[in-house]
Amino acid sequence: MISDQDLWNSLPIPALLIGAGDTIEDSNPAAEMFLNHSAKSLMGAQVWDKVMVDAPLEGPYARARTSQTSLFVNDVDVGSGERAPTQCNIAFAPLQGGAGQMLMLFSPRENANRVNQNAHSGRAAKSAIGMAEMLAHEIKNPLAGIAGAAQLLSMNLSGGDLELTDLIVEETRRVVKLLEQVELFGNLRPPAAKVINVHDVLDRARASAAVGFGAHMKFVEEYDPSLPQTVFDPDQLLQVVMNLLKNAAEAADGKGEIRLRTFYDASLRVRRRDGTRARLPLQIEIVDDGPGLPPGLEDDIFEPFVSGRENGTGLGLALVAKLVAENGGWITVNSAPGRTVFRISVPRAPDAPKDQGET
Repeated sequence: MISDQDLWNSLPIPALLIGAGDTIEDSNPAAEMFLNHSAKSLMGAQVWDKVMVDAPLEGPYARARTSQTSLFVNDVDVGSGERAPTQCNIAFAPLQGGAGQMLMLFSPRENANRVNQNAHSGRAAKSAIGMAEMLAHEIKNPLAGIAGAAQLLSMNLSGGDLELTDLIVEETRRVVKLLEQVELFGNLRPPAAKVINVHDVLDRARASAAVGFGAHMKFVEEYDPSLPQTVFDPDQLLQVVMNLLKNAAEAADGKGEIRLRTFYDASLRVRRRDGTRARLPLQIEIVDDGPGLPPGLEDDIFEPFVSGRENGTGLGLALVAKLVAENGGWITVNSAPGRTVFRISVPRAPDAPKDQGET
């Protein structure tokens, strides 16, 4: 008669048994080899101290554990501090008959598949850069004409009309500046990050969208007034939010509601490829009530040339993800018919350093 322990030890994929307090209660031999840790060193340890995942899984895992449901995560890098990260699919499942225990199963991707995938991504990125450079060159001249026309119109306007022409000039100049960066997309400068208030950026993006592509949308603000400052390139954060607002307006065909929400989540942490853990407690959400992303697109929506719209270029969200990552943030999407949420997670600004001579 084969025992449960024999079946556990014979599993060909790495598996952990997670108990109360997120501690590891058991590991099979495949998991010991995969994580390069002995069963003794794994036993009783916090799972997130031994398993380093390049994705914010603690929150979704906690919800799956509470509801005793399964959770599947595809194509994430998994390391242990003792070995280089490996791309894996991860599955969490409640143990039937257990006392709230969860199984954590790893399915490492084949190295050859990963090499092919990286090569394909590299070719796609180069093509995206080439197309972006071409578009930037072609668009800059018409934008200069639009800015000049707005300046001429402003000479005979006053009040609210003058504010609109000033906004046109300001935004066209900002777009020209961004296009100049896109022309150098293959060699972008490091972000000019500084301490900023995210609500100032959100208000500026909302005001611009409300008189442009989002003129017929309803904008709702749900700001946490106690939200601390973050460190981010303000122009790049504005570009990120504007792109997400435009996507939301286009998805809803210009009619519907866009909700801008901020809140603080002290528990959100991300493990990076080098194994370090980053805290990203400031949350910015752009929520729309449109039809949602097409089925099967959510996992790839930030890849170049992937678009949920007919005739879409598939470059906007790829650039959004790039800018967020370069500023040390994290972006995710959760979509269903009637509710699509893009969440940007960013770090909290450290305390300002004291001036020289200050005690």
